[in-house]
Amino acid sequence: MTENIMYDQASGLRRMTQLTSTKVITITGGKGGVGKTNVTLNMAISMARQGKRVMVLDADLGLANVDVMLGLRAGRNLSHVLAGVCELEDIIIEGPYGVKIIPSASGTQNMAELTPTQHIGLIRAFSNLQYDLDFFLVDTAAGISDMVLSFARAAQDVVIVVCDEPTSITDAYALMKILSREYDIQRFKIVANMVRSYREGRDLFIKLTRVTERFLDANLELAACIPLDDNVRQAVKRQKVVVEAFPHSPAALAMNSLASKAMTWPLPHHPGGHLEFFVERLLVHKPRAMEALIRE
Repeated sequence: MTENIMYDQASGLRRMTQLTSTKVITITGGKGGVGKTNVTLNMAISMARQGKRVMVLDADLGLANVDVMLGLRAGRNLSHVLAGVCELEDIIIEGPYGVKIIPSASGTQNMAELTPTQHIGLIRAFSNLQYDLDFFLVDTAAGISDMVLSFARAAQDVVIVVCDEPTSITDAYALMKILSREYDIQRFKIVANMVRSYREGRDLFIKLTRVTERFLDANLELAACIPLDDNVRQAVKRQKVVVEAFPHSPAALAMNSLASKAMTWPLPHHPGGHLEFFVERLLVHKPRAMEALIRE
């Protein structure tokens, strides 16, 4: 049942992606603690500082922390939308430089395990969203759950954040393996995070490519090497991102470079990935989009 719903959503949305220039980027990694949220928020704020219209979806539906990391207070979140308490528009909060944040719930198990009915509820919520955006960034949960896979499938670009440790490399490979073999997603941007040098980051990338070239039909690109920098930890303690708190630090310069590079990633000529429910309103500016989607 769930698989049919997801397939129907994707087939309807793939035909509609050419009607917008919104770029959807999912930031994931397989393992927790690799810095996915930090990378997401620094990219978002760096893009916004360069005049781009950016929205961030906190897609860690059970252990959300985007609002906390920015020192923001979210009175309501996606769990309230799904419960029918409010509309999606009511929960969006504004971060630094005008970045729009869609907060999720923390410590709520049922948010991490949405039913097919709740998936459709989320479609309806996003179908009414009224924002013109340049970039829509998705910060996923750790692991390879159905929700993580769905959010990865939703993107035009999938960013995999890895650290130079065996479990991070293994989990990143496992995620790419599933996305490549089961969902025909072949392009991945790799961010080597918390590395001691560019060479260490390059070596980490080579470790990944050796495995993927042998076992997967996948194309990996080294998007950034983010240095291990105590300024990142200091920024987190201040509930700021490093590009804002310490703009000239090594990590901030690398984050800014990553954001600038991401802004040049082209939209695919043909719909890539398997665009899913939460970008429906961003991809189609038609009031009948939801009805057409359901009829698919």
